[in-house]
This record gives sequence, structure tokens and C-alpha cells, in this order.
Amino acid sequence: MMRILLLVLASLCLPFLAHADSLQPILQDHQKVIAKPSRKTVAPALEALVASGLPSIPEFLQTWQDKGVYTRKSDGFFFYGSKSDGAIQFIDIDTGAALTNVDEKAFKQIKPNGGVRKAIAAALVPFGLSDPNLNRRRDAVQAIAQNMTAAQLPQLRASIDGETDPALRARKVQLSNYLAARFDQNPLDRIAAINAMARDLSVEGRAVLSQILETELVVSETLPSTNVAKRLAVGTDLSSEEAYALLVTHQGLPAQLRPNDIRLALEAHIENAQVGGVPIHNLNETEKRLNAYDRLAENNLVPPRITDTDITTALQTYGLYQVYIEPNAEITEAAKAAQTSVQTRVGVNQFFDLSLDAISLASIYFLAAVGLAITFGVMGVINMAHGEFIMMGAYTGYVVQQIVPDYTIALMIAFPLAFFVTFGAGVAMERLVIRWLYNRPLETLLATFGVSIALQQLAKNIFGTQARPLTSPAWLDGAWIINDVVQISYIRIAIFVLALLFLGLLLFILNKTRLGLEVRAVTQNPRMAASMGINPDRIKMMTFGLGSGIAGIAGVAIGLFAKVTSEMGSDYIVQSFMTVVVGGVGNVWGTLAGAVMIGTFQKGVEWLNPSNTLAAQTYMILFIILFIQFRPKGIIALKGRAAGD
Repeated sequence: MMRILLLVLASLCLPFLAHADSLQPILQDHQKVIAKPSRKTVAPALEALVASGLPSIPEFLQTWQDKGVYTRKSDGFFFYGSKSDGAIQFIDIDTGAALTNVDEKAFKQIKPNGGVRKAIAAALVPFGLSDPNLNRRRDAVQAIAQNMTAAQLPQLRASIDGETDPALRARKVQLSNYLAARFDQNPLDRIAAINAMARDLSVEGRAVLSQILETELVVSETLPSTNVAKRLAVGTDLSSEEAYALLVTHQGLPAQLRPNDIRLALEAHIENAQVGGVPIHNLNETEKRLNAYDRLAENNLVPPRITDTDITTALQTYGLYQVYIEPNAEITEAAKAAQTSVQTRVGVNQFFDLSLDAISLASIYFLAAVGLAITFGVMGVINMAHGEFIMMGAYTGYVVQQIVPDYTIALMIAFPLAFFVTFGAGVAMERLVIRWLYNRPLETLLATFGVSIALQQLAKNIFGTQARPLTSPAWLDGAWIINDVVQISYIRIAIFVLALLFLGLLLFILNKTRLGLEVRAVTQNPRMAASMGINPDRIKMMTFGLGSGIAGIAGVAIGLFAKVTSEMGSDYIVQSFMTVVVGGVGNVWGTLAGAVMIGTFQKGVEWLNPSNTLAAQTYMILFIILFIQFRPKGIIALKGRAAGD
């Protein structure tokens, strides 16, 4: 008898035990939704699956998301399906046993759309936070970052202690702090989390603080008892018309009539060529139209007109308040203090970031102009083809990269090769054109401008009109990220370092070598230098070649981040001349100072007016025109007898 009773109890409990340990019964409870899922109907099924706590849930959700779940048409049961050797192998969801001798046509693949897959991904988040696979844990954390909810806080906190990846652990701690600031049940913990965000410059952190400080408009005759942020002042925060329009929307007060509304009302009540006792030929005056409308209103034919007195009375009766959605005033006060601290830090870091951009731009201008400073200072030649030497250097780097596939080695070859190519071109130009035009600045300008056009056309004939890529090595990809506000690309850093190397190299050549001594002698007093046995023609030729060679190296550096075209030189020729003139003709230190001044001024104007880069160029030119009126010889004027020329 006892054995029979036990068998009966076991038979009764068996379905419940199977349901507790098996996934298939839960799936059958939501069979229609899972077999034909949609974003609007799939939520209850996902909630039931997650709430079951079965260890097989993550695998099912992942396979379902990857379109690897099939349903058997005959009974609606679900199976995993994987393709192998052109056939589909069906596997029991609960036992993992493979089905044999089955007809593939008896099964239907479930293909969730993008919205359903997104919902499944959200349901996978709690499981993914502690998944052995690092990439899945990262995906789960990223899913939380994209859509933060209160339910994610305990799950995220529970996964932090077991996190083995340091970077991901730090990210979990950061997101946990964001969630605590918004959703923690303990106000003290929320305030602590908010205070910790006072040094957080990230966009996410600033967004969390803004969400905590979100307000809504409340219209009330008395001060609201909720957490009031501010009372809007009529005349300061908004006009009386805007304030009354809000009263119309929120309190249902009658709206102001527009002139067209009054005109239509008058037209609808014309009787015997009169409206409200006013002849229609008198309605061309505003005052008489208003009187006619008021008479209609007295007879209840039209709604009464809202006067300025009515508006003033309404605004005195009602107050407009911005009220925090967050009811706890201590939390909003902590968020305001944290937001103020963050805004101050962001401002300081923006200034630092702008300074880095200015230094980066100054280094580019210095590289582009230093060669011109040497030729212009020594020879007094206005070389309008200087930009084309920059272009020749950039194309030299492009040609080298077509031959040498390793970009690092290609750059090591391109820099010296570009120097020799443009050095030779500069010497040839000096011997063939410039030497016949010394002390004739206008003819020199026109001749070099013609050479500039010829070099541009030659580049178009050889390389075409499309921009050519000058690719930087992989180790120059990306940027040095100091924080969420301050960052600078590695290419810009490399150009800055290159500019410093050139500054040191030129100072060494000019101050420590015989060539530099002769160049300085010819610069300051050509006649005295010639009487001391120095050949001014040779020095001028070498100097022009040196300046052109430096422009070629600058072209390789500039080509790494700018477009390489036949017209790229014209983008830098004006800035190069301005840099030389502002800094002081013939002085390397002056060129550096001019580059810093122009780069800083241009970035400052761009920051004030970021949507109009042409304005920055215009204001920069006007600034330079004013500057040279007060200091015509530049920041660092040339010393010696040549200074008086």
C-alpha cells in the first residue's frame, strides 16, 4: 500500500519536477510568441525565461539571437539546429541529444528581426556580465552603457568582484557609479556617487548629472511644495507674451487673438455694411476694428478679447516654476555642485586642448615657413613657388610608398629623398630664373608665380587631379587621449617633434658651421662678406636650395594628414609668408614666434566661431595687417646693417 502511494505521489510530482529542470515546458508556455516573435510581444517570454534561473537560458537566448533555433511543425517543440556538411543537425534543447533520421522540411527556422534581437541582447546582459568569454562581458557592459536602468545596478555590482580584466573592471565600477547616482534606493549612497562624479569629465558622466537635474515646468498660484529649481522671471527669462502662452497651455486661459482672427470674426458678422455698429469703411483703422470686435463680444457673438491688462493680471496671479523631477533637494544640490565642478574642469581642459591644437598648427606653419624664411631673409626673393616645393615633397613621399610597402621604411627613405629632390629643384630654379632677377622684387614675384603655375600643371599631368594618399605608419594611428576633453593625434605629435628637430638642426647649421657663418654674413652685409672672400652667388644658390629642401621635407610631413594634390602648396604659401613677415625676416627664432602667434590666433578665432573657418582666415589677415603697422620689422627684428635696408 505504501509503495503504491509513493508511486502515485511520484507520478503527480514528475511533471512539476520536469518543468523545474527543463527549458522546453517554459518555451511551450510562450510557443506562439517565440515561434513568431515581434518587438511588442516578446517581452513576457523573455521575462519568464530570465526569471526561471535555468543554467541553459543564456545558451538558448544566444542561439535564438543567432537564428539557430528551429521549431518542429508537428508539435511546436523547439530544437537547436546547426549546419554540418550541407545538412542541418537538430539537437534537443534539454538533453543535448542529436535527432536522427529527421526530415529537414518538418522543421522551421526562427528568424528574429532586428528589434527582437535587440530585446534578446538586453535580456542577455545579466548573464553576460559574468560570462567566461571576455568579449561577451564587454558587450554586456556596453549594452548597459547604452541603456541604463535601475534593474541593472545590483547585477552590475555583483559582477565587479569577480572581474579579472582590469580595464573592464574599471569600466564596471564607473557604470556602477552612474547607476547608483541615478537609481540607488539609499539617498546617502546616491549623494556619495554624485560627489564622486565631480572629477569625471566624460560625456556619459555629464549626461547623468544633467538627467538628475532635469526639470519640468509647473504653473501655480503659490510656491510648489516640490523641489523647486527656479522661478522664471517675466522680462528676464522670457517675455510676457511667451509667459502668457505657457499659461494658455498649462492653465487653459483664453489665448490672445491674432489680427487675422479679429479680421475673420469681423467679416463673419457684417450686417448692413456695418460690424457692431461701425461702418465697414471705417474698419481700416486698428482702433476702430478693436472697438467693433469689443461690441460683438459684449453681445456674446465672439469670445472677449484678451487685453494687456488681462495678461498682466494673469501673470501676477500665476507663477512659472522650473521644478526638479528628482524630489530630493539634497540630491539635486549635490548634483548642481558636481556639475559646476565638472564644467569648471571641462573649461580648463578645453583651454588646454585648444593650446595643444594651436601648438600643433604652429609646428605645421613653422615647417612650411622656415625654408621660406631662409631664402627670403638672405636673398630678399619673394618666392611664390615655395608652396609647390612643399607639394613636390609630398608627391615624393607618395611615390616612395608605391615602391616600398613598409610605411615606416618608406618614410625613412622619403624624408631625405624629398630633401634632395626639392634641393635640386631649388638650385635649378635659382640658377635658371632667380639669379637674373636679384634686386627686382616685382619681376621675381611674377616669375616665381609663373613657375608655380607650371609646377602645378606638371603635377597634374603626372599624377592627375585626384588626391593621392600618403599613408602614415600604423604606430602613428590614433591619438594620445589624456581625458575625454583633451586629446591629440600621434601624427600631430610627430610633426611637432619634427619641427623641434628642424629648429635645432637649423640653429646648429647657422651658428656652428661654416655655411651658417657665411649665410649670416651675406644676410647682414653682402658687400662686406664678398670683400672677406665669401662668394655671395654661391651662398645664395646653396641657401635657396636649402630652403627648398626643407620645404620638401615639410611636404612629406604635411602630406601625412592633409590631402596630396597639385594645389596643396597654395594652401600654405599665404600662411608661410605671413609667418615670416610677422616673425621677422631672416630669423629662425622669429619664424618660430610668428608661427606660434598665427597658429594661436587662428585656433582662438576658430574656437569662437567654429562654424566658419573662412572667418578665421579673414580675421587673421586683418590682425596681421594691424600688427605690422605697429611692428613693421616683425617680432624679432633683424640686426646688423641689413636691418636698415
